[in-house]
Amino acid sequence: MSTRVKICGLTRVEDVESAVESGADALGLVFYAPSPRSVSIAQAEVLARHVPAFVSVVGLFVNPTEGEVREVLDRVPLDLLQFHGDESAEFCGQFGRRWIKAIRVRQKDQIQAAFNEYRQASGILVDAWDPERYGGTGQSFNWDLIPSDRPMPLILAGGLTSDNVFRAVEQVKPWAVDVSGGVERSKGVKDIEKISDFINEVRRVCKTD
Repeated sequence: MSTRVKICGLTRVEDVESAVESGADALGLVFYAPSPRSVSIAQAEVLARHVPAFVSVVGLFVNPTEGEVREVLDRVPLDLLQFHGDESAEFCGQFGRRWIKAIRVRQKDQIQAAFNEYRQASGILVDAWDPERYGGTGQSFNWDLIPSDRPMPLILAGGLTSDNVFRAVEQVKPWAVDVSGGVERSKGVKDIEKISDFINEVRRVCKTD
C-alpha cells in the first residue's frame, strides 16, 4: 500500500499549489503563534481555497483552548485536526472532527502508551523529542523504537528529507510521512524541487516493493 505524504507548515499560496501539483496527499497549516510557520485564520482561509478535492487540509495545534480550535473550525475547512502538545484524548475528541495525536519519542513504551491512551484517534504521529519545542526540530530519532505491531495508522515525522525518506519508509513502513523543514528554503518558505524530490522518493519505495 502506498505511503501517504503530508507537507506541513505551508504559509504561501504558491507553496500550496506546488505541493498539490507534486502529489501531496495532505497539507498542514500551523495554528501555533510561536512557530515560524504559523498562519493566521485569515491567511489559512486563503490557503485553503487553493486546495482541491481529495487533498486533505490538516490544522496543527499545540495546547490550544477549546475556543481557539472552534474559532478556526468556524472559518477554515479543516479535514483533520493534529494535536502536537500535551492534550488529553478527551480534549482532542470533542470537536466532531477526525484527529491525530503527535508524540515526541524518547523511549519505545511511549508509542504503545499513546496507542492505548488515544484509541479514538485516526492515527499517531511520532516525532523527535525536544525539551523546548513541540515538533519542527528538524531532528530525526531512533526508528528502532517504533513497534511493528500497531493498532492504528502511524505517521512518521522528524528530520525527514529526500535523502533519508526512502530508507525511513522502507524500514518503518509508516501509513504516512510528514515533512516541513526538510522541503524548505527557509522557515515557512517551501522549495518546489525539494517537495517534488521528497514525494518521488516516497513513491519510489512502492515501485521497488
